[in-house]
Amino acid sequence: MSERNIVSWTAMINGFAQECDVDMCLHLYKQMRNLSVNANEFTFTSFLIACTGSGCLGQGRSVHCQTIRTGFDSYVHVGNALISMYCKCGEVGGAMSLFRSLNRKDLVSWNSIIAGYAHHGMAIEAIQLFEEMKQQDLVPDSITFLSLLSSCRHAGFLNHGRVYFDSMDRYGVTPGLNHYSCMVDLLGRAGLIEEARNFIMKMPVTPNPIIWGSLLSSSKLHGYVDVGIEAADNRLLLEPWCSATHLQLANLYASAGYSDEAAKVRKLMKENGLKTDPGCSWVEIKNTIHLFRAEDRSNSCVLHMVDLLATLIGHMRVVDNFTGNFEVEL
Repeated sequence: MSERNIVSWTAMINGFAQECDVDMCLHLYKQMRNLSVNANEFTFTSFLIACTGSGCLGQGRSVHCQTIRTGFDSYVHVGNALISMYCKCGEVGGAMSLFRSLNRKDLVSWNSIIAGYAHHGMAIEAIQLFEEMKQQDLVPDSITFLSLLSSCRHAGFLNHGRVYFDSMDRYGVTPGLNHYSCMVDLLGRAGLIEEARNFIMKMPVTPNPIIWGSLLSSSKLHGYVDVGIEAADNRLLLEPWCSATHLQLANLYASAGYSDEAAKVRKLMKENGLKTDPGCSWVEIKNTIHLFRAEDRSNSCVLHMVDLLATLIGHMRVVDNFTGNFEVEL
């Protein structure tokens, strides 16, 4: 391009933000500033999307400082993006302080902070915020209810979850698959497996693999083998090559003592080349994201980490009379 203005720079930053590529967003932002192009509120919002998706708190704080310096922190959509970033990165207290400081709060502001508390398992706080929001004459939408139902299922608040789900119609909100999924998971975690199954059968929409997977997990947890098999069969109809479902089904058979059936499922997985992807997690240390995968031994500090983990488990046994059977292996 012969000429690049703030719109073209922001479009580029937003594109990489959708991929959560914080480094490239920062690179483009520095290039833009070196050319004396001033960022606008949409530039900062895009940058914050990248920080939120990658969990990069350090860079998110830096962007926050830039918004204060330029005065864009007073824009409600910038404030909302900051709240989401702090919540996603685990700084719920910082998100709440920012939320309280906003001169104007819209429904997105309330949804962002409620979702943040729900994401971190703070159901009581999420419910209190919802009640406070209603006092501001704001009408909840589908996102509000999804956050509430999510917080209830993680906290095991069965009655609250029922009330919120039933009240959606009163606010003109039609439940979507995610809302139904939360209710199935809530009922399943409470051990109401048959009710969860009947709930699925009465749904006005076709259950997706997530819903069947939730019922399968709950069935295994509470020993409902027949319902679990039904859930697995239905999920495999939708995702026949899902290795996780095959593995769950094999574990369900094994937990019920059906070793032959479990062996058949595992044999089928092997014949079809189905493998489960190793789990991974990441942590930010000094503005650097470190990624860890299950059974990954490539980290140069792995021996030190294993020794430290063994020491921590030893302290758990002594201090809390911990009796778990954990082994630390390379």
